Amino acid sequence: MATVESPLPVATSRPRALALSTRWRRLAGSALFYVLLAIVCLIWAGPLIWALGTAVRAASQPLGKGWLWLPGAPTLENFREAWRSAPFLTYYTNTIIIVVGILACQLVTSVLAGYAFARGRFPGRDLLFLVFIFQLLTPITVLIVPNYLTMRSLHLVNSKLAIMLPYLGSGFGTFLVRQACRTVPIEMEEAARVEGANWWQLIWHVYVPLIRPALFAFTIISATYHWNDFLWPLIVTNTPGARPLTVGLSAFTQAGETGAQFPLIMAGTVLVVAPMLLAFLLLQRQFIDSFLRSGLK
Repeated sequence: MATVESPLPVATSRPRALALSTRWRRLAGSALFYVLLAIVCLIWAGPLIWALGTAVRAASQPLGKGWLWLPGAPTLENFREAWRSAPFLTYYTNTIIIVVGILACQLVTSVLAGYAFARGRFPGRDLLFLVFIFQLLTPITVLIVPNYLTMRSLHLVNSKLAIMLPYLGSGFGTFLVRQACRTVPIEMEEAARVEGANWWQLIWHVYVPLIRPALFAFTIISATYHWNDFLWPLIVTNTPGARPLTVGLSAFTQAGETGAQFPLIMAGTVLVVAPMLLAFLLLQRQFIDSFLRSGLK
């Protein structure tokens, strides 16, 4: 009598083959994702790598000689020459004072205004908040002439204070803090009031700790913007004693003794961008977490 073979091995082999196929598809998808991510990273880092490679190229070595990206005999002489050719220490000092001063004032004004718009009860609150929002829609270039006339009437032209004054309040910072304060449960504020806390104690002990991610995200945006700001400082300053790094770099690249010495120019450029790039590399996890937790994308 003939025996019929059991189809069980065939039935069990199909799920295994399906699982193996699914696994290979996932691996292929992951590999493709990382390849695309690597390509994007190379495209983003390409100009920076080129600038760094040019900055360490000897001034006597033509750009067309050897490999453009990494010279055969790297040297730091361009950085020393750039530092001697321009008052970069003064530019650094001015930039740090400007960025820190603006940020400190913006944090204070944004927290106070954001809390008032989020929890305050006063006539015209919503209308006044719309005025703050309109600041976000106004191009900065439109305000250059009236701001300059104001600085001139106050006799503040060619000073660090003239660079700082137009930015001491931030519509974006006020909006961000207001939205963050509205996420804080009102019961926490009521409990603090029962304990006898006044308004500034409420802000400092209740709201500021809970909206810290939003404040850190705004700190990143403000510091990055004002470190790289160029147009307004260029208009309102005219001597090295008041110039920030961006304007100082522009004057350095246009100096007659530099001409077309691209290694020297790139060395000065690297000196300008290095602090912010280093800060990002050291604090990138905090940067990403602050944007995720504050709701910014």
